[in-house]
Amino acid sequence: MTRSWMRRAAWLWALLACAAVPRPAHAQTLPTWLDEVTLNGFLEGSYSYNFNRPASGLNGYRVFDFDDNTFKLDVFELVAQKPALHPRDSGFRVDLALGSSIPRATAAVGLFHNSVTGPEDIDLQQAYASWVAPLGTGLKLDFGKYVSHLGYEVIQGYDGWNDNVTRSFLFGYAIPHTHVGARATYAISERISVMGMLANGWDVARDNNRGKSFGAQVALTVSPTLTVYLNGIRGPEMDANDSDQRTLFDAVVIVKGGSRWTLVANADRGSEQNGLPSGENAVWSGIAGYARFSVTPIFALSLRGESFDDSGVRTGVDQTLREVTLTPELRLTPSLMIRADARFDHSSREIFEKNSAFVQDQSTVLFDVLYSF
Repeated sequence: MTRSWMRRAAWLWALLACAAVPRPAHAQTLPTWLDEVTLNGFLEGSYSYNFNRPASGLNGYRVFDFDDNTFKLDVFELVAQKPALHPRDSGFRVDLALGSSIPRATAAVGLFHNSVTGPEDIDLQQAYASWVAPLGTGLKLDFGKYVSHLGYEVIQGYDGWNDNVTRSFLFGYAIPHTHVGARATYAISERISVMGMLANGWDVARDNNRGKSFGAQVALTVSPTLTVYLNGIRGPEMDANDSDQRTLFDAVVIVKGGSRWTLVANADRGSEQNGLPSGENAVWSGIAGYARFSVTPIFALSLRGESFDDSGVRTGVDQTLREVTLTPELRLTPSLMIRADARFDHSSREIFEKNSAFVQDQSTVLFDVLYSF
């Protein structure tokens, strides 16, 4: 983090501390809007070990757990928001993230990420204003930066995190993480909700061309135990290229057996016109399966398996990637959780570093501590 951003973060904490100090009875009455704003947070730290002992000290093709054999403060996230829930309500949400893993991987180009210095250890993961238009049940409009609707796994925060600590190949390479633009969400009924958005593109705060990307989602609550999400996005994403379109279709199916178990399937298929150096269209696709079982109220086991095919545009190598991850989870208190990932990766190419050579396999273990409030 640069010194300027360290100073800004220090000022933020000073302001928050001042806001938290009890005021004397004779002090001026606080603005009423302070009672409407909530403040939540999320803290995560981890340790990762790669059995290949890579000479570079880096885990291959990992999203957030890219450093080997080191303790890390992955992220501290502070969320301030005023939800907009009913017609004519207005609100906002701001997610400030600090850390040496997640902000560096998710910072949008043009905002805490430039071509000279790369990403910073700070990011505005989300920052948008909301208004609910008085149309039918209420048309919610958001404008600003927000996390992507695509995929099953999330960047994670106080209001939602993944069952596995490490992220899938689909999360890292098949889909975008954030968008900057406008979106509209409408509940047609208790079982059907739709969303449409117009944004700069994939993970860019400042557009890299003159085209815009359109995204959509249909959320179906088929029954109390079955939910389906159908997602898509299309638009030009290459630098200074408004013609060649990138298209992605994404589907998520979630089956829940009460509070004891959950089964999930996530599938992606993407393409980009003239995306390969040869001038051919680039394609990528993958599927992931998830199973979570709550053994006791405080202990759970989660399993993920996936396969990701890439023609070379997303990972830089024409390959098929596969992985299996097992995650035991222990909730020590309602706010504190410890987890551990045991993960095995395999590629159809020799792309994983082992000492100073390259092999097809990579095995890692990771210990994780998570606190939310």
